[in-house]
Amino acid sequence: MEIFYGIEFWLVLATIVCGLIMFIYRCVMGRKRAEYKDPMLIDYARSFLPVLLVVVFLRSFIIEPFRIPSGSMIPTLEIGDFVVVKKYAYGIKLPVINKKIFDVGEPERGDVVVFKYPNNPSINYIKRLVGLPGDHIQWTSDKRLLVNGEVVAQKSLAAYPYTSSAGVKFDVPHITESMKSGDGEREYNIVYSRDTANGVGEWVVPQGQFFMMGDNRDNSNDGRFWGFVPEKYLVGQASLVWLHWNWQSGGDGFEFSRIGTSLN
Repeated sequence: MEIFYGIEFWLVLATIVCGLIMFIYRCVMGRKRAEYKDPMLIDYARSFLPVLLVVVFLRSFIIEPFRIPSGSMIPTLEIGDFVVVKKYAYGIKLPVINKKIFDVGEPERGDVVVFKYPNNPSINYIKRLVGLPGDHIQWTSDKRLLVNGEVVAQKSLAAYPYTSSAGVKFDVPHITESMKSGDGEREYNIVYSRDTANGVGEWVVPQGQFFMMGDNRDNSNDGRFWGFVPEKYLVGQASLVWLHWNWQSGGDGFEFSRIGTSLN
């Protein structure tokens, strides 16, 4: 059993502690509680317990907010976007140990997925799922993505105004990819920011694992460099942007137009 020591762990621990304090106090004091004023510790536990229960339930089983700290998913996601992630999209899992207890849906090609970084599960990553178990994935030197021997269709768009990590602004190729997903196709946009391809290679996705790539194809630390994501590391499916606020140096601050952006 693998335990993930993140915010969720501490929320669950705090909930258990508050619950135990209330339970022990009731058992020890019994009916005598009416004769005495409750200690401050008991007042705090009684106040925090229902709030913690609601927060743990929502974060563990329904939705969880995440902030985008990097540009690896440009143009779909920008630095400073806050996204809503559906925790239930790929099944109901127990908090902390991340064990699935109820199937809801299955990951599909083209999904924007939050997952635990395989090399350090305490870190959450967000990428696009391009390879299901058993898929043969190829990324070529001419920047073409192939899934099971078929080239993912591309269509050029107007150039994308890109800002490098050094603050240099320039226009880059902006492309729509159409990927087979489920019974239909999933369309999404990607960008290229370099002349040569990064991470050229081919991979066969093992059973129970998935292959991820960033939409900013030339600036994404993804499956091309560190491999596959086990199913147990999937956190959920990102569905929309609920806030944009980039306070970093050179950032664009609060951007109202990003709110409500649906993620294809």
